[in-house]
Amino acid sequence: MNTTRGFTGRTRAARPGLPPGQYDAGDDWPVLSAEVTPDLAPADWTFRVGGLVAESHTWDLAAARRLPASRYAGDIHCVTGWSKFGVCFGGVSLDAFLDAAGPLPSATHAVAHSHTGYTANLPLADLTGARAWIVWEYDGRPLAPEHGGPARLVVPHLYFWKSVKWVAGLTLLDHDEPGFWEQNGYHSRGNPWEEQRYSGD
Repeated sequence: MNTTRGFTGRTRAARPGLPPGQYDAGDDWPVLSAEVTPDLAPADWTFRVGGLVAESHTWDLAAARRLPASRYAGDIHCVTGWSKFGVCFGGVSLDAFLDAAGPLPSATHAVAHSHTGYTANLPLADLTGARAWIVWEYDGRPLAPEHGGPARLVVPHLYFWKSVKWVAGLTLLDHDEPGFWEQNGYHSRGNPWEEQRYSGD
């Protein structure tokens, strides 16, 4: 894992909205990635929803931006211990993409995958109902490549390794299929409030 400073050795002071075992990163946003940041131009970004859907569908960035705009304003929490309060991401609710593809009744889970090959598994219930976004802006500016730009998945109620950077698509399944970190000992779901960091937590 490539890391920057900011996720070890900090005092964990209690404050409202801070999950157990976390610290407030303040103005910092540590860069954490299992892979090297890709050289992915906005014109080359695509997002596909496939698997157990009525019709697979692929969007480029221009087509994605024509969907109804949405944003997430709130907090994010990383499994390495930092939390960041008052973030604002701009993009489109994942519901808009899923509605276009039409998940089949048998679909219960999804694997989100990156343009780099990274994957993360998620229950479909954690991706619907205005709980997840595809975003390309942070604080009103284009999302920086090291933070997942041109576009990333944001699932803020789960640990942030589930919010796949450089997201390329979702494959809907009728079963849970572990992703990269889940195959390497991390928890299948990753709820910060229950400290679901590792398998068995």
